[in-house]
Amino acid sequence: MARLKCVLAYDGTRFSGYQIQANRRTVQGELEEALKRMHKDKAIRVTASGRTDAGVHAVGQVIHFDSPLLLPDENWCKALNTLLPDDIFIKQVQEVADDFHVRFDVSHKEYRYRILRRQQPDLFRRFYTYHVPNDLDIAAMREAATYIIGTHDFSAFCAAGTQVIDKVRTVYDVRIDQQEDELVISMVGNGFLYQMVRIAVGNLLAIGQGKATPLAIATILTMKDRKKAFATAPPQGLYLWEVSHETMNML
Repeated sequence: MARLKCVLAYDGTRFSGYQIQANRRTVQGELEEALKRMHKDKAIRVTASGRTDAGVHAVGQVIHFDSPLLLPDENWCKALNTLLPDDIFIKQVQEVADDFHVRFDVSHKEYRYRILRRQQPDLFRRFYTYHVPNDLDIAAMREAATYIIGTHDFSAFCAAGTQVIDKVRTVYDVRIDQQEDELVISMVGNGFLYQMVRIAVGNLLAIGQGKATPLAIATILTMKDRKKAFATAPPQGLYLWEVSHETMNML
């Protein structure tokens, strides 16, 4: 039995999120169905570095699973990509140590959020960017972003009803870059709460639109109350960009 680490990308548009759900099309469901076919109808469970919501995309999601099959790493990629739908792509498969855990061994993750900044919408990017036609004060947004960096209780940036008790997380970096007609907000941290990145983006956009001063971010975080924060940005602009594992023993 070998443990395999798999890096994959997916277009979240037509999925009801990553996690398997009854009577819903999910990324996990498609992955496990493909593995089941490879293993002659034997169920193979996959574990992901984290879940993504409906409409959220991934460039570098990471999963692991255990398999009795002995295949070269490149053959795993070919076999899985043949069986998977065209909105999931396996980028890399490699054998790892038996005690490797794709979620517990994460050192940091990066998410990116793409905002389309122009007056007219782009129909061909409507599932991959969030259209914001009004002017944004980028300098104010960048100042506000500095208050997100660091170790904080992110209760105000966590979706209401989340069952997680410990809401302290560390954000290492927040970057806001203009790339042609898109504004890309990148956030790197040791972990993220449910909808944390989308809520953070929604608050940064509120600052950029002049609804509050940059210092409001610090005040909102101190209040630890989701109701005190601004609206959540929609899912289609969000990408799980990269998942890093600092200490991982390759075989």
